[in-house]
Amino acid sequence: MAKDSYLVGLIGSGIGPSLSPALHQREADRQGLRYLYRLLDLDVLGRAPQAVGDLVRAARDLGYDGLNITHPCKQLVVDHLDALSPQAEALGAVNTVVFEGGRAVGHNTDVTGFAASFARGLPDAPLERVVQLGAGGAGAAVAHAVLTLGAGRVTVVDAMPSRAADLADSLVRHFGPGRADAATADRLTVLLGEVDGKGGLVHATPTGMAAHPGLPLSAELLHPGLWVAEVVYRPLETELLRAARAAGCAALGGGGMAVFQAADAFRLFTGREPDSVRMLADFEELVGVERWGTSVR
Repeated sequence: MAKDSYLVGLIGSGIGPSLSPALHQREADRQGLRYLYRLLDLDVLGRAPQAVGDLVRAARDLGYDGLNITHPCKQLVVDHLDALSPQAEALGAVNTVVFEGGRAVGHNTDVTGFAASFARGLPDAPLERVVQLGAGGAGAAVAHAVLTLGAGRVTVVDAMPSRAADLADSLVRHFGPGRADAATADRLTVLLGEVDGKGGLVHATPTGMAAHPGLPLSAELLHPGLWVAEVVYRPLETELLRAARAAGCAALGGGGMAVFQAADAFRLFTGREPDSVRMLADFEELVGVERWGTSVR
């Protein structure tokens, strides 16, 4: 007999502004489910990111059905799980944990979430060359999504060059020679110049989040020959998106990824099919805007 009551949560740092609880609970209400979604904020709890394993075990023992995992724990949590889905194993990053028969199984819905958002918001965007900022858990997922969508080559740039190189090597193993490489930040001027008219920039670092305001690169590097895709969605209008639009770039906000990954996580937690169209409407209402996604101005 199918369950009608669920207890889930989100582990991460500075997650107070997250819309995940409302997105999940609104969809659950429409489906007649009792659904409690709790925030397990490392900052509030006074715990280090390395404590994610303890929190996962505690949630399992307390009868949680599953957890979402966000920055900075998507990669750290992997070593504390009993099994991984093939996609999560390939990524080395997890954003969704489902408790099944006492086992903690890791999944990654960031990949499908970003891919669905990109296809909806930038359907005709060229993908010959893509430069990506960020090689963490979200970065790994987004890079996989971009290559799955057909990108010719992704160049990964990260504040930790070794991490960028590791992600690029992993992408090459998965997608084939020539599909990915790594570069340092001092090459961004050259890289973004080469992308002109051929692709765009993906931003997958915490910079721009409410707790980490600012720009991840100089606004002077943006030009109309780029599209810009943002992963951050709180705030919805990041400094990067404002700078991209001011520079004449087609720009995709992080809201779509947030909604589609939430819908996929809801499916994993409950076994029920979510209505992503209704969840998109929920998101628009929650952030108080009429439109999000692609715009050029």
